[in-house]
This record gives sequence, structure tokens and C-alpha cells, in this order.
Amino acid sequence: MSIKATPLRLSTAQTDFEVRFKERLHWSGETDAAIEQRVAEILADVQKRGDAAVLEYTARFDGVQGKTLQDLELTQAELKAAFDGLPAAQREALQAAAQRVRSYHEAQKRANGESWSYRDADGTLLGQKVTPLDRVGIYVPGGKAAYPSSVLMNAIPAHVAGVGEIIMVVPTPRGEKNPLVLAAAYVAGVTRAFTIGGAQAVAALAYGTATVPGVDKITGPGNAYVASAKKHVFGRVGIDMIAGPSEILVLADGSTPADWVAMDLFSQAEHDELAQSILLCPDAAYIDAVQREIDRLLGAMPRAEIIAKSLTGRGALIHTRSMEEACAISNRIAPEHLEVSSRDPQKWEPLLKHAGAIFLGAYTSESLGDYCAGPNHVLPTSGTARFSSPLGVYDFQKRSSLIEVSEAGAQSLGRIASVLAHGEGLQAHARAAEMRLKDAR
Repeated sequence: MSIKATPLRLSTAQTDFEVRFKERLHWSGETDAAIEQRVAEILADVQKRGDAAVLEYTARFDGVQGKTLQDLELTQAELKAAFDGLPAAQREALQAAAQRVRSYHEAQKRANGESWSYRDADGTLLGQKVTPLDRVGIYVPGGKAAYPSSVLMNAIPAHVAGVGEIIMVVPTPRGEKNPLVLAAAYVAGVTRAFTIGGAQAVAALAYGTATVPGVDKITGPGNAYVASAKKHVFGRVGIDMIAGPSEILVLADGSTPADWVAMDLFSQAEHDELAQSILLCPDAAYIDAVQREIDRLLGAMPRAEIIAKSLTGRGALIHTRSMEEACAISNRIAPEHLEVSSRDPQKWEPLLKHAGAIFLGAYTSESLGDYCAGPNHVLPTSGTARFSSPLGVYDFQKRSSLIEVSEAGAQSLGRIASVLAHGEGLQAHARAAEMRLKDAR
């Protein structure tokens, strides 16, 4: 029996377009109540019992035994051995990708990651001091669902930012260690790495145990338990984001080979059944051609069943009146990945306001951004690109305001502060400013 993928066909000219469009976009990010309860129990247990609880849950959920948590720590020698043991092609690809990611984030740091200050005419200094976080934790999927690219994308910007220690946690179900993940940790400069995962790993990073050091921020993707745990510990530590299913939106003018676009839609649909792949195009005949290529190519894909369920359940091929209208709809969706597959992508880029990453031109497949283009592949999902940004150097830095008021400056600022503080009924605030006035002395 052949597998079929039938994305929803829509046209903006349909009278019921808005209703059907909103239905297709809908995704609930609510976590199952049972997961929330279980995660809360695991977090509390790790906070109370530390290493012992992490060992117990790792044995139960991953089937990995250890007498002590130190048994589950990967040494730098093991990481290097994993790198040295890779085929030459993988070693070279990993290093090339890491160098591009590092170069991009170094440029990002130079652009807006430096401290600055200036002095007023009265000698008062005002400015901003940018400092890196002391220690961060990165969560990396492991086992069969292993993503060495996630190691690069989380660890390298932290390293570029100047973070003192980068602690990696990676589950290894049944002891299955992926050498590419370990090698990526070596290449990216991970400080310490532990073969633990799930909510217990997030708890260990957030609260610290006798063996796992507590961190200031946790980044990286995970399953529903990991996402729930990150929500629970936010406030005690920082987190990057709560990510939803992966998304791709392709704006096409019909000039790109239809099989290229079909495969680009597959590239996100293969992640999981809830991933969303959407095509917006003003050429109805081209949309038909893309559907034909979907039908032709699907059977040869190893993850064909997942792709078919994703495209049928959440995918859409949308006929628009124009490319301008397609751009407007794209801004409403605010997709994680946005491909502008047209002859003149620079013409449409100024119209696009909301997207995690914008891929310009037919040769810029989203997959290049996932692995080696340079910009970070940790991107906002579920429409949050309307107000949030890709992971970057700035996520591993914090900013402190600098204020040095001169004696002359205190005379004018003190009077302003005094008036406002009295108005708020905070007399000690007012007096602290007034005592520095020459009149008061």
C-alpha cells in the first residue's frame, strides 16, 4: 500500500479561507497534566536528593546504570577519542560547520556585544557593561535521535560570548553514545559532559548536585518532559525558549524546480508528525506541480510515514493572489524557517518582518541553515518570531548599567530625584539625593 501525503489546498480567494487557515495553523502548546505532575515530582526529588535521584531516574528511564554520578561524566579524553574515531569526511564536515558557526557569532559579538559609555557635559558617566554568564547548561538529544548540530549551535555562541563553563547533558538510552555528538562537544569546547537526560537532567543543572554544577541558564531542545522542566525552573535559572514543533514556510514565485520545493517541505515534515510545512504561491499550476513531486518523491523517503502524517495533518499548499499577499500572510504566521524561493528574493525581503530565519533564493535550502551556513538554528516557533529572536551570543551575556555621577551632575539630578521621590512618598530616596546637594551640606 503506497503512502500518500495530501496537504490542505487553500486559496485566499475562497470565502472560508480565514477560518480554514486559522484551523490549519492552530497548535496547542499545553503540556499534558500528567506530564506536568510527574516533572514537578522529579524536580523536587532531584532538588532534595541530588545525585542519588539523578542516578535513579537515569537508570529507570534510560537504562543506564552507575554507582556514582561521576560514572556518567564524559571526560575530555573520551570526547577527543570520539572525534578522532570519526571517518575523515565527518571530522572535516564537523570542523567546517563549527568554524562557520563560530565566525558568524564572533561577527555578532563585534556588532552589538561590547560595553560602552559616554560622559555628559557635567562629567557624569553613563554606559553599559556587558559580561558573560559564569556557567550555562546545554541539553542535547542523544541516542538514536542524536543531533551534533545542536551541540555546535548551543555551545559555540556561549563560548564566543566568554562563558566560563559549558556543561552538556545528553541522554544515552541503553548506554548508546553517539560519537558525532561527543565529537561535536570536543570541537565546540564543552567543559564537562554528563550522560543524563530528561527532567532529572534539567533539575540537576538548575539546582546543582554534589556532582553536577548548578548553572545560570539552560538552552537546547528536548521532549515534552524537558520542555515542562525548563518552564518549571525558569526564574531560578534562565532558559532559551519553549520550542514547539518545527516549521517551514516557502514563498515561491514558480521559478524554482518543483521537486526542490517539495523536498524542502519534506525537510521539516520529517522531524515529527506535528511539524508544519506550508507553501504560499500565486501560481496555481506550480502548486499542482509541487503536489505531483510530493507524490513522486515520498515513497523513497526513509521517514515517509512521518512526512505523510505531518503534511496531511498540518501542511498546506496555499494559492495567493500575489507575492505581496503571500508576504503579508507570512508575516501573520511568523514562521520558524522562511524560504523566499524566487528569481528576485531581494525584492520581497523588505516586506518580510517576522521570521526566525529568512533563506533568500532558490539555492538557499533551509537544511544549510540547520547545519553549516553559520547563523544559529535554534529559532522561535509557533508564531513567537513576532517578538523573539534566534539563539545568539546575546543570550549568553548580560548587561549592567554603568552610572558615575559627578559632583556637578549630582546638583541637577539630585533636585529632580528629590521632587519625584517626595511625590512617590519615598522620603529616604529624596533625602539620599538631597544630602549630596551643596546647599544641604
